[in-house]
Amino acid sequence: MHVIATAGHVDHGKSTLVRALTGMEPDRWAEERRRGMTIDLGFAWTELPGGQTVAFVDVPGHERFVGAMLAGVGPVPAVMFVVAADEGWMPQSAEHLDALAALGTRHGLLVITRSDLMEPELALEEARRHLGASPLGELPAVSVSGATGAGMDELRGALAELVAGLPAADPNADVRLWVDRAFTIRGAGTVLTGTLPGGRIAVDDELLLEPGGRRVSVRGLQALGRPVDEVTGVARVAVNLRGLPRESVGRGDVLVTPGRWLTTSVLDVRLHPTPPGAEARPDAELPQQLHLHIGAAAVPVRVRPLGSDPAGGATARLTLSSPLPLRIGDRALLRDPGRQRVAAGLTVLDVRPPALTRRGSAARRAGELASMTAAGDPAAEVTRRGLVRRDELAAMGVDLGRLSDRGALSAGEWLLDRERATELSARLVAAVAEHDAADPLDPGLPVGAARRALELPDAKLVDALLRHPPSAGQLVAREGRVRQAGPGDALPTEVRRAMAALRVELTASPFAAPEAGRLAELGLGPRELAGLVRAGELVKVADGVYLLPGADEAAVEVLATLDEPKFTLSTARQALGTSRRVAVPLLERLARLGLTRRTEDGCHRLARD
Repeated sequence: MHVIATAGHVDHGKSTLVRALTGMEPDRWAEERRRGMTIDLGFAWTELPGGQTVAFVDVPGHERFVGAMLAGVGPVPAVMFVVAADEGWMPQSAEHLDALAALGTRHGLLVITRSDLMEPELALEEARRHLGASPLGELPAVSVSGATGAGMDELRGALAELVAGLPAADPNADVRLWVDRAFTIRGAGTVLTGTLPGGRIAVDDELLLEPGGRRVSVRGLQALGRPVDEVTGVARVAVNLRGLPRESVGRGDVLVTPGRWLTTSVLDVRLHPTPPGAEARPDAELPQQLHLHIGAAAVPVRVRPLGSDPAGGATARLTLSSPLPLRIGDRALLRDPGRQRVAAGLTVLDVRPPALTRRGSAARRAGELASMTAAGDPAAEVTRRGLVRRDELAAMGVDLGRLSDRGALSAGEWLLDRERATELSARLVAAVAEHDAADPLDPGLPVGAARRALELPDAKLVDALLRHPPSAGQLVAREGRVRQAGPGDALPTEVRRAMAALRVELTASPFAAPEAGRLAELGLGPRELAGLVRAGELVKVADGVYLLPGADEAAVEVLATLDEPKFTLSTARQALGTSRRVAVPLLERLARLGLTRRTEDGCHRLARD
């Protein structure tokens, strides 16, 4: 399916044209048919030559209903611009063109209607002159008469060519369905309609209704008046939602894929002058209070001009009265409802902008925005933000597939700018050194303390920093602490001296763990012993029992020399040349390590036997 919106001045025959093409009545309200004037959005569809199906969103042309017109054309990729031969270019023709230009519409067809009342050449020439100066450019044109049917076959052929040239929608895109109509069907409940620009919705899907983030479930779907199990954009779709009161939803609300969109009430934008070709002077011309139109939504906004970038583009910060799910690259427009004119088009550049709190921050921000594009450079976004989650960056509209390994340091779901990573890594080295100098007996900074010292949201980032210079090679993570690499030479001199004496004794008698009195004589209390264990100088076998590293393997080698593979505690004690105080916890440790095992009669044997 393809979707095309109409545009043009009131009473130029848009609805008549849709009626003639589809055989359907786009004017839904009796008041519209009584007055002969469209006052709200209408919908109809038909099959074109070649088998393509096209749905039309018929919009009102009167200046009082521009809001409804914008809700109709906002999500639609192409337009059928209608100008009457007997009236030519009119005020609402100009405003509709300004709106389409502001929204970035690039595909369309010019239709000169009522060609039975006047030769269409003058109106065609005038319309082409206006359109040619806009982003729509030189559109294909057809002259028709809804009354006589002249030119209708040519129009159908031109529409078939138009839809054949439209860019393909992404069926895997995240859903964002702007609601342009909401109503209740007895026995079914609340139904929402809109133009789905891409993605897929299926029955029983769960979506979020914004604003508010209410989770809703799809009870049923219709496309082109028929029930379907699934619909893929681009399409007109009616969505029946479970358990949603009609009064809780209206035009301008939006259904989105859960977890894939960020709602924002503050955004930075690049402004595009309207009409096209005018000089952008937002500081002097834009009122502070305007309405932002995007999709089918229209929300009041406060405009803060930021200034012009070096290329002459104007930038501004918008504060929305109600949050919307927006992305980098979105096109929208600002309208002055008081003066009834389109004030400017815009491209969204940032949906999570920094606060402007210092003098001159607005001008500096304008300079930053000068380098930002509608595509959203992933490496530049990581650099700008320093630290950002992958899913948040994707929800902003940034294509992470374009991010190289050199563009950012990756830590699980986090992306860290490499320059900032270097600065944080240096701070980590300094923090560990400062901690060890302050408390040599407790070397190494707990990972949690390191995370807090660097103000990081996740301990995974500490691990990533250990792989990044200058931490890499200097620091290691061991036993839940960030330590200096290498042996524990950060221990105080007196502790190292005591350890040297103890090492001599244990080298001579590897399993004769010193008694508490001997440890006190050496000056090794609980803190000193804990520091030596953390430094890898001693192994704690049990409370008050300390041996040199490697004592486990050495004990196994001694026990392997026994005549019998099965041995008792007493036999092991005598072979190891130690006391029961040491032998009991040492054998328990060997069993825990899987080096020995108990036999049914309470003896021991080596696990390798």
